[in-house]
Amino acid sequence: MEKSPAQARSGKRPVWMERPNPLVQLAKALALGVSVLLVVIPFWSVIATSLADQKTINDSGGGMVLWPGSVSFDAYQAILSGGVVTRAVAISVGITVVGTALSLAATAGLAYWLSRRGAFGARPMLMLVLGAILFSPGLIPSYLMVKQLGLLDSWWSLILPVMVNAFNVVVMRAFFQGLPRELFDSAAVEGASSATTLVKIVLPLSKAVLAVVGLFYAVGYWNAFFNAMLYIQSTDKWPMSLVLRTYVVNQTTIGGEQVGAGAEAMPPQLPLQMAILVVALVPILVVYPFLQRHFAKGVMTGAVKG
Repeated sequence: MEKSPAQARSGKRPVWMERPNPLVQLAKALALGVSVLLVVIPFWSVIATSLADQKTINDSGGGMVLWPGSVSFDAYQAILSGGVVTRAVAISVGITVVGTALSLAATAGLAYWLSRRGAFGARPMLMLVLGAILFSPGLIPSYLMVKQLGLLDSWWSLILPVMVNAFNVVVMRAFFQGLPRELFDSAAVEGASSATTLVKIVLPLSKAVLAVVGLFYAVGYWNAFFNAMLYIQSTDKWPMSLVLRTYVVNQTTIGGEQVGAGAEAMPPQLPLQMAILVVALVPILVVYPFLQRHFAKGVMTGAVKG
């Protein structure tokens, strides 16, 4: 790399080419280590408490523990043996899978339309999308709309109102605009329709942004409890996030139902709550490593023009 005239006169190398100061490197390592501990220790405490028996809980003063002592899986056996939590997990998995698939399909289709030059009605629709980022419809209008559509107490009320996120549309549109123009010209010469071009050319080249946007949607569907609390009246239709809030945050039962229908004797309350929390966290932790290699590339979409 050639030096600028100012650097040539001063004889100094650019800042990014200087050797790192050992003290600065040590400070960065310490800061990173502290940050990791602040994340790992509470998470480990949740896992350890979920595996602790009553004696360990009593020895710790009835609170969280950092080491389970005698490991007990009674809490997991209770919540996974049928009952409220097992049903809620199945409901959340279904909502997350169906919702994420529909959201990706709708977002990709809308973003592709908005990314094409000269597409009919694209500019007014883009203004609506940008307006949706700036202005929220509000709680009461949203509830009245869901009620008017007959979606109350239906799982569709957790999917359809949030199926398309305006920010994700803008991100995916920016990615599509960065694809080589020659690909679309070649497809047009071959007589491919817009749908064929999207499915066979654009989407296979967009795995990074699809992975990131899909992860955003999946986390949103899995963790959303407010819409469920607002729209779902039947407790037997509650997703995992609402069950988690009821048992762990409010520390109440759901209509007198047991957490696990097949459990002979219920484990201590605190390990039971922490086990429910772990079950709620595990799916996202399992999925993320498979998407991580696309994540760094996807989140930089539109940040650098090449």
